[in-house]
Amino acid sequence: MRDVGGLWADLTDLVFPTGCAGCGRRDASLRQGCCPDCVRQLAALRPVPARPVPAPPDLPPCHALGPYAGPLREALLAYKERGRHGLARPLGGLLADVVAASVGTARPVLLVPVPDRAAAARERYGDHLSRLARHAAVRLRRAGWDVSTAVPVRALPRPDSVALDRAGRAEAAASAFRLRAGWAGRGAGGRTVVVLDDILTTGATLAALSRTLRAAGMTPYGAAVLGATQKRRPR
Repeated sequence: MRDVGGLWADLTDLVFPTGCAGCGRRDASLRQGCCPDCVRQLAALRPVPARPVPAPPDLPPCHALGPYAGPLREALLAYKERGRHGLARPLGGLLADVVAASVGTARPVLLVPVPDRAAAARERYGDHLSRLARHAAVRLRRAGWDVSTAVPVRALPRPDSVALDRAGRAEAAASAFRLRAGWAGRGAGGRTVVVLDDILTTGATLAALSRTLRAAGMTPYGAAVLGATQKRRPR
């Protein structure tokens, strides 16, 4: 579905004088989303199964594009935290590859992104994962897939997970989501449900979202993420 040329076209459509989103390189000739070296590194990534250890109950099978490191990590941070919203299209295209690996031949597909908290969406000028989901769906449809997107749950206020340990993340995620009005028992209309997130850390958020969706008859088949954090080994 993806090739280096296509990814390069997406990234060079962006005009940013602030430098490469993947490595921060700056010079007079660099006026694009990512430098050629970072594009090559991103294009070389291939989706693989990913699972935290220990994995929380109710976490569906997960696939990740790659480790949350290097140009992938920096591009995600630039998109989420530094206002470089134009990166949604190339990152969404990469996420489409992960969805394809996650579901295989199980189609049609319903993509359900983890929703942003209202405060986070305001700070980021929109729900960052919903944008990625829309671009992923566009890329998959161009490849002939029957894909739709939905946000059947809303995110409730909760602490920022960055400051929480594994136990804290699990506790915060347990009551993080609520079905929107009209979705209880509605089901997925025969579609294969894939939940989406940008980063897989402990899996608590995806597990909590999956439990909430199950109450609406929308049990996820799998999960697709861009980056998976790597457990540090003791020296």
